[in-house]
Amino acid sequence: MNPSVLIVDDDRAMCDLVQDVLSRNGYNVTSQLDAESALMSVDTSDFDVVITDIKLQATNGLELCRRVTEKRPDVPVVVFTAFGSMDTAVGAIRAGAYDYITKPVDLESLALTVRRAIAHRRLQQEVKELRRMVTETDQLDELIGASAPMKNVYRMIQQLRESDASVLITGESGTGKELVARALHRTSTRKDGPFIAINCAAVPQNLLESELFGHARGAFTDAKQSREGLFIQADGGTLFLDELGDMALEMQSKLLRVLQERQVRPVGGNREIPFNTRLIAATNRDLESDVESGDFRQDLYYRINVVRIHVPPLRSRGNDILLLAQHFIDGIRKRTGKEVAGISSEAAKKLLAYDWPGNVRELQNCIERAFALTRFEQIVVDDLPDKIRLYQSTELVIHGDDPEEFPTLEELERRYIRRVLDATRGNKTQASRILGMNRRTLYRRIERLGLEEEGVAG
Repeated sequence: MNPSVLIVDDDRAMCDLVQDVLSRNGYNVTSQLDAESALMSVDTSDFDVVITDIKLQATNGLELCRRVTEKRPDVPVVVFTAFGSMDTAVGAIRAGAYDYITKPVDLESLALTVRRAIAHRRLQQEVKELRRMVTETDQLDELIGASAPMKNVYRMIQQLRESDASVLITGESGTGKELVARALHRTSTRKDGPFIAINCAAVPQNLLESELFGHARGAFTDAKQSREGLFIQADGGTLFLDELGDMALEMQSKLLRVLQERQVRPVGGNREIPFNTRLIAATNRDLESDVESGDFRQDLYYRINVVRIHVPPLRSRGNDILLLAQHFIDGIRKRTGKEVAGISSEAAKKLLAYDWPGNVRELQNCIERAFALTRFEQIVVDDLPDKIRLYQSTELVIHGDDPEEFPTLEELERRYIRRVLDATRGNKTQASRILGMNRRTLYRRIERLGLEEEGVAG
């Protein structure tokens, strides 16, 4: 639908002139000769911009501007004035005007001002809609998203409200697996109990048993007093084991026994202690492949994988990227007080085009950086990191029939090999198998195509 403009001027010839110019630029234009008729139009129609002369009969343009912005603060008002003084300009801005133009009117400047006013309004509407969507999707802790993959995650969480079943959360690093675990706890019957999380990859394997099961006094050199393990500390609540796939096989055996018996024996202890703790685990590894290779116990896999929730990568979540970006902007603005409203349309396109290998964690880092650097009321393309501004998609779809737009065969090969290496996370053996070439040939292609310089070859 074409943008709509309301012109208010008691000079009919002026109204006709401006209406003619804007109509030829594709706008739907309505004109009124007095303030009261204009206010009635604003009540009954949705205008993208209101343009008013500062000198009107009965009510002046500044008063009309003030009343329009009170009724419809989302509609920008542009004021015409024959007086180019600073006092007039300041009065217009104080009355809520978006901008002002001096008479005689330069028609090109008028068209440019109207375009900017409409773009400003649409940006404000986008920000408002993003905030509304963030509010609606902010009910499951910090989970943000309205895409179909995320709706599947929400549905699984809701279905498990009354369940105590063990849950395995899978997904790439940075996708928000712990947030899903917290949402599962928060919506469960155990919500009043503790939620305790531990990253199994971050704790040395020789200490992990003591962390999980506890230890008795004197069990080892530094054990000067007994200590309850996390299974007992989380009694009545939820224990979240992050990066479970990195747990050593010996420890996997001990964990399996604890889950089967529903009781733990602290290191150095001589009695079993029962617990009532729900287990939620997460991993970014392919545990089924690890089971096949012998790196993960099959019986433990079945014990923890009663219900599985897969958290989608950010690149498959579409406009969730912008929802999350707006969420981060709102949070930083509240902390810092810096007035940054949102993201420009061109910057948004760059965010949507990027592949986000670091997922939500990388997006948050990007927005924090851009927020700190921007000098405007919105994040623009120049505020984004080079790798996002200059990103070239590996997508191989060719649109249109213009021969000038077709990539070379070498470029297609470069993009395809890069895409396979990205998908296999730099695993040359798996990539060479997919590409149908031996590893030595793959290394030569990587070197010839300059993929090592792009940092995607692992």
